[in-house]
Amino acid sequence: MDLINVVIDGKNVSVPSGTSILKAARYNGIEIPNLCYDPELTVFGACRICVVEVEGARNLMAACCTEVAEGMVVHTQSASVVEARKMIIELLLANHPEDCMTCQKFGNCKLADYAYLYGVRKSSFAGEKRSEPVDTSNPCIERDMNKCIRCGKCVRVCSEIQGRHIVDFSSRGFGTKIATFFDMPLGQSECVTCGSCVAVCPTGALTEAVMKGQGRSWEIKKVRTTCPYCGCGCNFDLNVKDNRVIGVTSNPSSPVNGRHLCVKGRFGYDFIHSPERLTAPLIKENGEFKEVSWDKAFNYVVERISEIRNRYGSDSLAVLSSARCTNEENYLLNKFARAVLGTPNIDHCARLCHASTVAGLALAYGSGAMTNSIREVRDADFILVIGSNTTETHPIISLEIRKALKKGAKLAVADPRKIELTGLADFHLQIRPGTNVALINGLINVILEEDLWDKEFVKNRTENFSAMQKAVLKYNPEYVAGITGVDAELIRQVARAYARAEKATILYTMGVTQHTSGTNNVLAIANLAMLCGQIGKPSSGVNPLRGQNNVQGACDMGALPNVFPGYQPVADPANVQKFGQAWNAEVPGKIGLTVGEMIDGALAGHIKSMYIVGENPMLSDPDIQHVQKALESLEFLVVQDIFLTETAKLADVVLPGTSFAEKDGTFTNTERRVQRIRKAIKPIGNTKPDWQIICSLAEKMGYRQMKYFHPSEIMDEIARLTPIYGGISYDRLEEQGLQWPCGDKKHPGTPILHKDKFTRGLGKFHAVEYHPPAETPDNEFPFILTTGRRLYHYHTGTMTRKAKGIEAIYGNEFLEINPYDADKLGINDRDTVRLFSRRGSITIKACVTDRVNPGTVFTSFHFTENPINIVTNTAWDPIAKIPELKVCAVRIEKIS
Repeated sequence: MDLINVVIDGKNVSVPSGTSILKAARYNGIEIPNLCYDPELTVFGACRICVVEVEGARNLMAACCTEVAEGMVVHTQSASVVEARKMIIELLLANHPEDCMTCQKFGNCKLADYAYLYGVRKSSFAGEKRSEPVDTSNPCIERDMNKCIRCGKCVRVCSEIQGRHIVDFSSRGFGTKIATFFDMPLGQSECVTCGSCVAVCPTGALTEAVMKGQGRSWEIKKVRTTCPYCGCGCNFDLNVKDNRVIGVTSNPSSPVNGRHLCVKGRFGYDFIHSPERLTAPLIKENGEFKEVSWDKAFNYVVERISEIRNRYGSDSLAVLSSARCTNEENYLLNKFARAVLGTPNIDHCARLCHASTVAGLALAYGSGAMTNSIREVRDADFILVIGSNTTETHPIISLEIRKALKKGAKLAVADPRKIELTGLADFHLQIRPGTNVALINGLINVILEEDLWDKEFVKNRTENFSAMQKAVLKYNPEYVAGITGVDAELIRQVARAYARAEKATILYTMGVTQHTSGTNNVLAIANLAMLCGQIGKPSSGVNPLRGQNNVQGACDMGALPNVFPGYQPVADPANVQKFGQAWNAEVPGKIGLTVGEMIDGALAGHIKSMYIVGENPMLSDPDIQHVQKALESLEFLVVQDIFLTETAKLADVVLPGTSFAEKDGTFTNTERRVQRIRKAIKPIGNTKPDWQIICSLAEKMGYRQMKYFHPSEIMDEIARLTPIYGGISYDRLEEQGLQWPCGDKKHPGTPILHKDKFTRGLGKFHAVEYHPPAETPDNEFPFILTTGRRLYHYHTGTMTRKAKGIEAIYGNEFLEINPYDADKLGINDRDTVRLFSRRGSITIKACVTDRVNPGTVFTSFHFTENPINIVTNTAWDPIAKIPELKVCAVRIEKIS
């Protein structure tokens, strides 16, 4: 790398060729003011406040867009430079409102800072002032274009990072402004309310509407933490004043997301202080809940559970853990179930989303986790997204996809719907729901037939190739087209593009996993990656994107019926002995029940009591009426949550936990990165952190091995017993977190799995066959229903639907139905319809759209007003026991 020697303010510096003066100065601790420059965005050079004097140059030069040259001598604070900057500030202030005292950005406004720095009290230029109405149409973002200095940051971040082009420069001369298409209000535009524009705006032109009037910058304490929503694991700062979270601001040092967040992360924090929060323990008496003391609640729980265990045995008890709880809490629930209750029956919501990933990738590779890191996606040459609506379910990861596309990567999207990504894709494989195995086998068939596979990789690093090869022989593109509905030639094109790519990555979510063939879907994807050697190297791999914030961590901590923490099998006597000794208790050495089996067991009378922490199966599980009957059949139900959810309403005792903002702990994101959450406020009301509640229950039951003063002590215990977490401690997690496996205190973490060998040794090919979904359309139920998520909500909506801004944007749900089907049924857009399946029915408004194919309908499961899981199917994948939430047969009737 060529180095250029320059002198800046008398200081000799050497920087790489091509470096701007602004960057060269920053590298050496010399600050040059700037308003339009941003290191993530293209150089704009509009504000000119960064001008510097370069000896020998005729004019002052803009430091942001002038590259250094050998021998250049730069002055950043000469008299002419200071005078020029003062004039620029005066010109900006000439047309700027003089309302700093009431501006939300006061104390955090770069224009005000520079006016103070250069002693500019007011402008000497007089003239016409702008008088634009303040745009409050978006409930989360307020736009005051009178304060806009036209730096263009919002335009560039929206187009270059978010890829949406919602705003741009409009008009000319004095009338130049930043506007939406046709200058419509922001709330009527296609803005997705990510707030990146707010994060980069240097003035009060763009502010968080929900933070208005809540506090000044100097009154706010900022606490860095990890987002409680999807599996991306974004970091941000909670803004705290008077023991209240009044807002969220992004933190540029965040390893996953930098300054960028989605609408949920940036504006979905209202639930923390919702008036609907549980604030004291509840016991149901004569069908009504009454607030009680913690001692009374604990004693009652212990008395009833002990009574049931003594009468029916430990196997009559079951624990449902949660991906919304911390690693430490999931670990304790595992310990509580096995060591205190003596039951192997513990599971959590991963059973409903990625159980088939854990099972399938463990069989093929030896580890059921994302093989690569999120930021590697940007450097992939080819991206296959299958069963993932990434822009809505994992928005920050979708930004990495956009970065890859800007570099020339090819994108293939396999999805039954026309989602946003299909508009960016080179190939859209609009498959029939439930035909993933056939599609992947078809891609493999083409790659084998055209001799495009990586023979060296297959020979040296895999086994069982011939069995897989034989199984895919019949899956030629024409045969697969008949099953999937995807054109045969398109299948060939995608297969060739994937096989020929130097770095190809596969991203998937529940469109792959939530099927009776879920494990086989995952095995087929694993086959494809191994066949082409796209595993164990950067920007490649098989990358399941976890749906909830701590699905990965809850699995890691053994909140599953078949493993101890770190995926150590409970069927191995050595593991039983290891954890029995460590926990000073007899632990069951057998596999327990999955959540679906718990529900069936409760209905059959085998499960007598359940302890449910942070889960709401009355909205998230299939066939809700079946779930309700099962839970009502229990002799005793304890629910621990932050709200009185649909499930909590059925409980005998409700224990109020705290939100992520009220406790310390860790989450593990989808790329296996263990990160801190930090206590920002005191627990609300008489609530307690979940880890303290679990420990108190254990102690009340006579177990003395769960006394901790802080969650860091729990993590230390996890590290001692869990090899993949062996080097993890709170001290090491302070900055960037660590990706497991991390075996000891000096281990740097593992961004890429299976680099030199697979966890299981050799990667194993599996022969997998296509089998139709458990339910297919017939005369009585002629449509296929598939379900998913919406950008603005999360899981059962327990938290996002308490966020006023988000609820104002997307407060009602719809059933997407193709225009052809709507016309046949006489259904117009926004008509109310009734949706029937063999299990029940719901009412919902119709959205007539070509996003779905004829014969297919779609909606989400976030809304209690339209509980779609009343109609979904409980049929399970035989290996992972994951229900087929993505396919069921339905019929539709118009109501009004």
